[in-house]
Amino acid sequence: MSDYDSDILIWSERQAELVRRIGAGEKINDLIDWDNVAEEVESVGRSQLAQVKSLLIQALAQMAKTRAWPLSGEVPHWRAEALRFRIDAADIFSPGMRQRIDIRDLYTKALRIVPETIDGQPPLPLGTDCPVTLDDLLNG
Repeated sequence: MSDYDSDILIWSERQAELVRRIGAGEKINDLIDWDNVAEEVESVGRSQLAQVKSLLIQALAQMAKTRAWPLSGEVPHWRAEALRFRIDAADIFSPGMRQRIDIRDLYTKALRIVPETIDGQPPLPLGTDCPVTLDDLLNG
Protein backbone atom coordinates (compact mmCIF):
# COMPACT_ATOMS: atom_id res chain seq x y z
CA MET A 1 0.00 0.00 0.00
CA SER A 2 1.42 3.38 -1.00
CA ASP A 3 0.86 6.73 0.67
CA TYR A 4 -1.62 7.36 -2.17
CA ASP A 5 -3.85 4.62 -0.76
CA SER A 6 -3.31 5.33 2.92
CA ASP A 7 -2.76 9.10 3.24
CA ILE A 8 -3.58 11.20 0.17
CA LEU A 9 -2.41 14.40 1.87
CA ILE A 10 1.07 13.03 2.62
CA TRP A 11 1.23 11.50 -0.86
CA SER A 12 0.20 14.74 -2.58
CA GLU A 13 2.71 16.82 -0.63
CA ARG A 14 5.51 14.37 -1.41
CA GLN A 15 4.64 14.15 -5.09
CA ALA A 16 4.38 17.95 -5.38
CA GLU A 17 7.85 18.30 -3.86
CA LEU A 18 9.24 15.71 -6.28
CA VAL A 19 7.65 17.46 -9.26
CA ARG A 20 9.19 20.74 -8.09
CA ARG A 21 12.58 19.06 -7.84
CA ILE A 22 12.22 17.75 -11.39
CA GLY A 23 11.25 21.24 -12.48
CA ALA A 24 14.46 22.50 -10.88
CA GLY A 25 16.46 20.05 -12.97
CA GLU A 26 16.97 17.07 -10.65
CA LYS A 27 16.93 13.65 -12.31
CA ILE A 28 14.43 11.84 -10.05
CA ASN A 29 11.76 10.70 -12.51
CA ASP A 30 11.76 7.20 -11.05
CA LEU A 31 10.56 8.50 -7.67
CA ILE A 32 7.35 10.04 -9.06
CA ASP A 33 4.12 8.02 -8.86
CA TRP A 34 3.27 9.08 -12.42
CA ASP A 35 0.01 7.13 -12.85
CA ASN A 36 -1.54 8.53 -9.70
CA VAL A 37 -0.13 12.02 -10.30
CA ALA A 38 -1.83 12.05 -13.69
CA GLU A 39 -5.08 10.79 -12.16
CA GLU A 40 -5.00 13.45 -9.46
CA VAL A 41 -4.29 16.22 -11.94
CA GLU A 42 -7.34 15.10 -13.94
CA SER A 43 -9.44 14.83 -10.80
CA VAL A 44 -8.80 18.49 -9.95
CA GLY A 45 -10.62 19.54 -13.10
CA ARG A 46 -13.43 17.04 -12.59
CA SER A 47 -13.86 18.19 -9.01
CA GLN A 48 -14.03 21.84 -10.03
CA LEU A 49 -16.59 21.02 -12.73
CA ALA A 50 -18.71 19.06 -10.24
CA GLN A 51 -18.55 21.96 -7.80
CA VAL A 52 -19.67 24.47 -10.45
CA LYS A 53 -22.56 22.21 -11.47
CA SER A 54 -23.63 21.76 -7.85
CA LEU A 55 -23.58 25.50 -7.20
CA LEU A 56 -25.60 26.18 -10.37
CA ILE A 57 -28.19 23.56 -9.38
CA GLN A 58 -28.54 25.24 -5.99
CA ALA A 59 -28.87 28.67 -7.64
CA LEU A 60 -31.50 27.39 -10.06
CA ALA A 61 -33.46 25.78 -7.21
CA GLN A 62 -33.49 29.02 -5.23
CA MET A 63 -34.52 30.98 -8.33
CA ALA A 64 -37.30 28.46 -8.99
CA LYS A 65 -38.62 28.92 -5.45
CA THR A 66 -38.91 32.67 -6.04
CA ARG A 67 -41.04 31.99 -9.11
CA ALA A 68 -43.06 29.19 -7.50
CA TRP A 69 -43.89 31.14 -4.33
CA PRO A 70 -43.54 34.81 -5.34
CA LEU A 71 -45.53 36.10 -2.34
CA SER A 72 -43.50 34.25 0.27
CA GLY A 73 -41.66 36.31 2.84
CA GLU A 74 -38.63 34.15 2.05
CA VAL A 75 -38.22 35.54 -1.50
CA PRO A 76 -35.49 38.06 -0.54
CA HIS A 77 -33.56 35.29 1.21
CA TRP A 78 -33.93 32.94 -1.77
CA ARG A 79 -32.75 35.66 -4.15
CA ALA A 80 -29.73 36.37 -1.98
CA GLU A 81 -28.91 32.67 -1.77
CA ALA A 82 -29.26 32.25 -5.54
CA LEU A 83 -26.93 35.19 -6.10
CA ARG A 84 -24.36 33.80 -3.67
CA PHE A 85 -24.41 30.41 -5.42
CA ARG A 86 -24.04 32.13 -8.81
CA ILE A 87 -21.11 34.25 -7.65
CA ASP A 88 -19.39 31.22 -6.14
CA ALA A 89 -19.90 29.26 -9.37
CA ALA A 90 -18.56 32.12 -11.49
CA ASP A 91 -15.47 32.35 -9.29
CA ILE A 92 -14.41 28.79 -10.09
CA PHE A 93 -15.85 28.47 -13.61
CA SER A 94 -13.34 28.15 -16.42
CA PRO A 95 -14.06 28.37 -20.16
CA GLY A 96 -13.27 24.69 -20.73
CA MET A 97 -16.26 23.76 -18.59
CA ARG A 98 -18.78 25.38 -20.91
CA GLN A 99 -19.16 22.42 -23.26
CA ARG A 100 -19.57 20.06 -20.30
CA ILE A 101 -22.41 21.93 -18.63
CA ASP A 102 -25.90 21.05 -19.83
CA ILE A 103 -28.10 23.79 -18.41
CA ARG A 104 -31.29 21.81 -19.14
CA ASP A 105 -29.97 18.88 -17.12
CA LEU A 106 -29.02 21.18 -14.24
CA TYR A 107 -32.46 22.79 -14.31
CA THR A 108 -34.16 19.38 -14.24
CA LYS A 109 -32.07 18.45 -11.20
CA ALA A 110 -32.86 21.78 -9.55
CA LEU A 111 -36.58 21.22 -9.99
CA ARG A 112 -36.23 17.86 -8.26
CA ILE A 113 -35.00 19.56 -5.08
CA VAL A 114 -37.70 22.26 -4.99
CA PRO A 115 -40.11 21.33 -2.20
CA GLU A 116 -43.63 20.16 -2.98
CA THR A 117 -45.08 22.79 -0.64
CA ILE A 118 -43.87 25.76 1.37
CA ASP A 119 -45.96 26.92 4.31
CA GLY A 120 -48.64 24.49 3.15
CA GLN A 121 -48.88 26.11 -0.28
CA PRO A 122 -48.19 24.23 -3.53
CA PRO A 123 -45.91 25.95 -6.05
CA LEU A 124 -47.05 27.92 -9.04
CA PRO A 125 -46.25 26.04 -12.27
CA LEU A 126 -42.59 26.29 -13.20
CA GLY A 127 -42.39 24.60 -16.58
CA THR A 128 -39.66 22.31 -17.78
CA ASP A 129 -37.65 24.78 -19.89
CA CYS A 130 -34.83 26.53 -18.10
CA PRO A 131 -35.65 30.25 -17.99
CA VAL A 132 -31.99 31.38 -17.99
CA THR A 133 -28.82 30.63 -19.91
CA LEU A 134 -25.48 29.59 -18.52
CA ASP A 135 -24.18 33.09 -19.25
CA ASP A 136 -27.10 34.61 -17.33
CA LEU A 137 -26.21 32.49 -14.31
CA LEU A 138 -22.50 33.21 -14.41
CA ASN A 139 -22.85 36.93 -15.00
CA GLY A 140 -24.91 37.32 -11.86
